[in-house]
Amino acid sequence: MPVTSASEPAAEQEIHLHGQRFTYREHGAGKGPVVVLLHGLAGSSGTWLPVLPLIGEHAHVIAPDLLGHGHSAKPRSGDYSIGAYAASLRDLLLALGHDRATIVGHSFGGGVALQFAYQFPELTERLVLVASGGLGSEVTLALRAATLPGSTLVLKLLANLTPRPVGRFVHQVLRRALLTATDVDEFARAITSMSDQEARDAFVYATRGVLDISGQRLDATGKLYLAEEIPVLLIGGRDDACIPVEHTIQTHEQLPGSRLELFERTGHFPHADHPYRFAHTLLDFLATTQPAQADLEALRHRLRSR
Repeated sequence: MPVTSASEPAAEQEIHLHGQRFTYREHGAGKGPVVVLLHGLAGSSGTWLPVLPLIGEHAHVIAPDLLGHGHSAKPRSGDYSIGAYAASLRDLLLALGHDRATIVGHSFGGGVALQFAYQFPELTERLVLVASGGLGSEVTLALRAATLPGSTLVLKLLANLTPRPVGRFVHQVLRRALLTATDVDEFARAITSMSDQEARDAFVYATRGVLDISGQRLDATGKLYLAEEIPVLLIGGRDDACIPVEHTIQTHEQLPGSRLELFERTGHFPHADHPYRFAHTLLDFLATTQPAQADLEALRHRLRSR
């Protein structure tokens, strides 16, 4: 499916659910299948701006700011568990008038996408995991350190620097970590986004829900067989220094029928490094697969057989 030059994406919109504000970006309303794009920890829907209008040429794309991220609410008493994120996504889809969707998750968003498919198979047409979390314990030391006591203070010290100095500092430090230029820009943007206490607290709450100092605490590989009837596309960057690309490769080997796309000279953000290739890969996947139809009897059989 051809991908032409990008147009201006729609501005942020908002909706209130359970008394809390959720913001999201939308493009291509009424065009083709519904596609949801989920960002990673400390990210926002802004990470998808390079690809959102490209995909929106052929699909109805929704990119939300997850709770505690972007311009969505950051409640101190909020539920930042992976299951709560999946339930919030279900509520957002239904409130916006959609019954089913292809769920695309990047990094932490990949873990949310997996949980969504497990909890709500009747709403899941396809699953796309991009440098996904939840597929192994290994993860970069920087994220593991965010689970330690005092991490909010360190983030505050960094974020309270004026944007230009903190940008220079973060770029110098991250370049030494062998990250790609895009990774450095994305992580620097994430740190500078934590300018207020609510954002820092929400990041730490969400991080501690899935990580500890030893690595990722939640491992979805034991439930991958439940996704055998769902079309799955796995995308990874060969030079990912945040989550090992081997997690993506091993998941492909465990899921018969899944598709694997590895981007060379690419780090943790394939969609930002190569937006046109990413959009083409995703649109081709949509065009050449049939959406899953939840079969509770088949699901019951898989559960019992394991």
